[in-house]
Amino acid sequence: MSSDPVLHFHGAAGTVTGSCFQLETDGVRILVDCGMFQGSKTEKELNYRPFPFDPRSVDALVLTHAHIDHSGLVPKLVKDGFSGPIYATGPTVDLAAVMLPDSGHIQEMEVEHLNRRNRTRGREGVEPIYTAADATACMTQFRAVPLKEWQAIGNGGLKFRFWNAGHLLGSASIEVETGAGRRILFSGDIGPANKLLQHDPEAPSGWDYVLCESTYGDRDRDDATDEARLSMLRAEVRAATRPDGALVIPSFAVERTQELLADLVLLMERREIETCPILIDSPLASRASRVFQHHAREMDNGDLLSRAMRARNVRFTETTEQSKAIDFMHGFHIVIAASGMCEAGRIRHRLKNWLWREEGTVLLVGFQAAGTLGRILEDGAHTVRIQGEEIAVRARIRKLDVYSGHADGPDLARWVKARLPVKAGLFLVHGEDEAVVGMKGRLAPLVGENRLFTPALDSAYRLEAAGPVLLEADETKPRIDPVAAGHPDWHNDTQAFLLDLNDALARAGDAKARRVLLRRLKRALEDERHH
Repeated sequence: MSSDPVLHFHGAAGTVTGSCFQLETDGVRILVDCGMFQGSKTEKELNYRPFPFDPRSVDALVLTHAHIDHSGLVPKLVKDGFSGPIYATGPTVDLAAVMLPDSGHIQEMEVEHLNRRNRTRGREGVEPIYTAADATACMTQFRAVPLKEWQAIGNGGLKFRFWNAGHLLGSASIEVETGAGRRILFSGDIGPANKLLQHDPEAPSGWDYVLCESTYGDRDRDDATDEARLSMLRAEVRAATRPDGALVIPSFAVERTQELLADLVLLMERREIETCPILIDSPLASRASRVFQHHAREMDNGDLLSRAMRARNVRFTETTEQSKAIDFMHGFHIVIAASGMCEAGRIRHRLKNWLWREEGTVLLVGFQAAGTLGRILEDGAHTVRIQGEEIAVRARIRKLDVYSGHADGPDLARWVKARLPVKAGLFLVHGEDEAVVGMKGRLAPLVGENRLFTPALDSAYRLEAAGPVLLEADETKPRIDPVAAGHPDWHNDTQAFLLDLNDALARAGDAKARRVLLRRLKRALEDERHH
C-alpha cells in the first residue's frame, strides 16, 4: 500500500529565494529546484553550509526554470554526491549551460577578492561554493523533457510533467502524481499578463495540493498592456535624458535584459525617445541573448528581439576593458548590467561611478530581496557601501514594476482560480511576510482559509488525503531561525549604523561635539560589556 508523501520546504519559505522542495514518497526522493539564497548575509551563508539532506539519497532533481534562485546550487548538489538525472525543459537546459558556469565564475572572482582582503586582515581564506568547472561538469546530468509529456521517476509510481509558467524562456510549473494518488502542482514562478516574450501560463485544474508563489501577492500593478508598458518606459527614459548623463538599469541578465532591449529599440525606431547607445554590460546577458535568438520562434515577439539585437546603437561588452571604458563615455547613454538586485557583477562598478552624480538615474525593474543593495536603494538610502567604499546617493532612484517576471496579486488569484478545486491544501511560498499575508486575503474566499498554509524554512508536512500534517520540530531542524528568513539581518543593521554614525559625526558642529558623541557610544558599549 502506498504511503502518504512527505514534503520538505528547504527554501523559498518565508523568503523569496533559495527555492528547494524535497518530496519523499514510496521509496523515491526528488527535489523540485535547488536554488541559491539571495538577500541578507544570514540567508546567503546558507549557500555555504551543508544541505539539510544527503544529496546522495536524492533520486532526481526537477527544475522549474534556470534563474539562479531556482537552479544556482545544482553544481554544489552534484559536487556533494548527487548523481541522478536533472530534468528540465529544453530551453532551461540551454540557459543553465550559460548561467551556472557564469555563477561559478562570479563566485571564484568574489572569493579571490575576499581572500585578498582577508590576508591583509590576518583572517583565514574561504573556498567558493563551486567553480565554473564544477558547473560545467554538472551539465552532463541534465535531461530535456518537452512540455506536457509524462516522465516517470523510480518504480514507485511517481511521475511528473511540465506546463508553461509564462515567467521565463523555458519556465514551467510541475505537475506531480504520486503512487499514493496525490496530485501536486508546483507553480514555479508565474509570469504576469501581457509579458512581451512569453505565452500565458497554463496547467490543469483539480488538485490535492498546490504550491503557489506569492512574490507580489500584496501588489496590484498599474495597467500592464503593451502600450502602457512602453509609455511608462518612455517617460522614465525622457526624464533621465541629460547631457553627459546615464540611465543605469540593474537587470537580471536573462529575459529582463532582453525585454528591456526590445522595448528600448522599438521606442527609438518610433522616434519616441532619443536614439542613444544602449550598452549591455554583462557577458552572461550576451550569451543568454544568443540562446533567446536560438529559440526566437518559440516566443511571442521573437522577431522584435532579434531585430533589436542587430540594432547599430546596441553594444555588448564582452571584455573587462570594454566594461571599464563605459565610465569614460560622453553624451547620454543607457547601461543595462547584472545583477538585478545589485549584489554582484558589473552593476556594482556602474553604481560606484553614477550613484554620487546628480545627472545619473538608476532604474530598478525587478524584485529586490530584503537586505540587498537594490532594496536599500529602493527604500531611499542617502548613503550606501559598495565594496567597502561609502558612496553618497545623489542620482535619481526610480522603480518600474511592469518588467517584473512575476505575476501580481490579481494575476496569481486568477491563476489559482483556474486550478480549482484544491481539495487538501495550498502552500504559499516564494514570498516575504507582507506578500504572503496579501495573498492569503485574496485566496481565502477561493480556497478556504483552513486550506491555506505558510510553511517555515526547513519545515516538513505529511500530505494526507484530508490535509497536511506538520511534522514535529525534532524531525525537522531549521538551519536558521525561520523568523530571520526574508528580513534584513544584523549585518544590514551594522552597515546602517556605521553610515548613520558617519553622518552624525559630519553634522556635529566641531571636534568637541564629535568627542562627546563618541564618548556616549563608548559608555553604551561599556555598559553592554558589564551586562
